[in-house]
Amino acid sequence: MARRKTHAPRRGSLGFRPRKRASRLVPRVRSWPQVSLEKPQLLGFLAYKAGMTHIFMIDDRPNTPTYGKEIFVPVTILEAPPVIPIAVRAYKLVPGYGYLTLGDLWIEPPKELEIWRKISTYSPTKNIEAREKWLRDNIDKIARVTVIVATQPKLVGGLSKKKPDLLEVAIGGGQSLEEQLDYALKILGKEVEVQSVFKEGQYVDVIGVTKGKGFQGVVKRFGVKELPRWHKHRKGSRRIGSRSPTIGALSEVPQAGQMGFHRRTEYNKRILKIGDNGYEVTPAGGFPHYGVIRSTWVMLHGTIMGPPERPIVLRWPVRPPVGLPQEPPKITYISLESKI
Repeated sequence: MARRKTHAPRRGSLGFRPRKRASRLVPRVRSWPQVSLEKPQLLGFLAYKAGMTHIFMIDDRPNTPTYGKEIFVPVTILEAPPVIPIAVRAYKLVPGYGYLTLGDLWIEPPKELEIWRKISTYSPTKNIEAREKWLRDNIDKIARVTVIVATQPKLVGGLSKKKPDLLEVAIGGGQSLEEQLDYALKILGKEVEVQSVFKEGQYVDVIGVTKGKGFQGVVKRFGVKELPRWHKHRKGSRRIGSRSPTIGALSEVPQAGQMGFHRRTEYNKRILKIGDNGYEVTPAGGFPHYGVIRSTWVMLHGTIMGPPERPIVLRWPVRPPVGLPQEPPKITYISLESKI
């Protein structure tokens, strides 16, 4: 009797290919949602991951078995100091191509930013009034308005670096593009708080780079079953049996390679609380590998990607949930016990 050929399910999602290292530590936001707000505002913010703790809160999600009861919730704490917009950028929409830069306007940032540490070839716009007038005259060509914001790492308790991280953030809301452009020009050089972008109870998308794990084999990288060890394997057991034909096509067979340090997006993470006093959430002895929070902090429900000190981008949700509460929950207890 002929031996039956064994089959196994495919390993790993093809939607995450290529599994290579992220090109930048601060991820570029590739898409922005369309929001309907009365006044223009930023649609994203940059924060730094501090660590995790746990809380007890009253479950306010309808149609759940624990609705109205006190539940245990793991939370992630982010430190989000104010950001300073240093440039305005306008885009035009080219059919068949997408958004193309139309023009931008850079200002002289505050000295404490030390922007020269981040951009060696940085030079502010010489004639700001003329550049601003040019943007207003070409408002009919503008399809999107964004600002380039710089963080203030000196205000963060767990960071020792001085270089500001730069992030391009879109502006949404308002009645017209003129209002968005006026808002972008008005906030140039001024501090923008996270409370002016998000509110407690709101759902956001989290974009960041995962924890790097280096070069790994197929067993750890894809969960491939280890070959039986009682046979005399000439090339080991923690490998695949065959790569199959790969000539003329991209192989879908699991192979060893880079694992971790990938750019990923997690949708609809709820902001439970925002505060200015870091000692309200800093555990005894500080967060491991981070320390004490000294500026504005954001509490997210659940876990997010990356190790402590990793820059995390918060964005308005592109697929907001339906039927879930948008108001801040009632928190009864925040754990401040040592995590060490």
